[in-house]
Amino acid sequence: MNKAKAEYLNISQLQPFEGHPFQVKEDEEMEQLIWSILTQGLLTPLVVRPIENNQYEVISGHRRLHACKKAGIESVPALVYSMNRDEATIALVDSNLHREKLLPSEKAWAYKLKMEALSHQGKTCGQVGHKSRDILSDEESGRQIQRYIRLTNLIPEILQKVDEGRIAFTPAVELSYLTEEEQYELLEQMEIQDCTPSLSQACRLKKLSREEGLSSEMISLIMGEEKANQREMFKVPMERLRKFVPKADAKQTEDFVMKACEYYHRFLQRQKAQCR
Repeated sequence: MNKAKAEYLNISQLQPFEGHPFQVKEDEEMEQLIWSILTQGLLTPLVVRPIENNQYEVISGHRRLHACKKAGIESVPALVYSMNRDEATIALVDSNLHREKLLPSEKAWAYKLKMEALSHQGKTCGQVGHKSRDILSDEESGRQIQRYIRLTNLIPEILQKVDEGRIAFTPAVELSYLTEEEQYELLEQMEIQDCTPSLSQACRLKKLSREEGLSSEMISLIMGEEKANQREMFKVPMERLRKFVPKADAKQTEDFVMKACEYYHRFLQRQKAQCR
């Protein structure tokens, strides 16, 4: 990156980086940032690059820019770097990937943006194998980066469920191999049956999609299966049962409890009959 020029820029001159994947949320952290700016000023300058018509594109500082607008600040300190779109994309991704609370979708699109920018610069990072993707991050392997980039093949509605934690990361990667039409069919079944795919279901959906294609009937059948984590469970601590079944293993204890329940049920039925 070339040498920066420090300037104060009017808010009206600053534009968000076109197509950046990082969300700016109206949350408690934003409120704290606004209060900090109001009481102490903007302590960290924005990083920007000049574009046409005396405008500047923000590379680092989208949350700070939003907070300044909310706080009514008219001008902000900025470090101005002269760089092209690909250089700016790489700088944008690198300046945001260190954040602690990144959504899966943010990481996915960020890695894809950086991969495309590096490719434009003639650096291979997607065609030779997982090792070639290691240049995208110092913290995650090429294999893991590939898995994140796969998420960009999900339709927005399913990717949102991944961000919300309703679909786990690994099943989501498997679902990314479904066609767009199949994903919308799956989304409909998830809404109808109020469920999300397990890893096993996601793997079977991917396999069937690749081998013969998925019909809505096939998706409905797979999604209608009962999952172990959806069965109702009732747990009793073993120490409460030990005085009744002191030397039993888990299976023997379960059998004992079921027989005891059956015996008590018959006892209640007899009591009820005697009261008639």
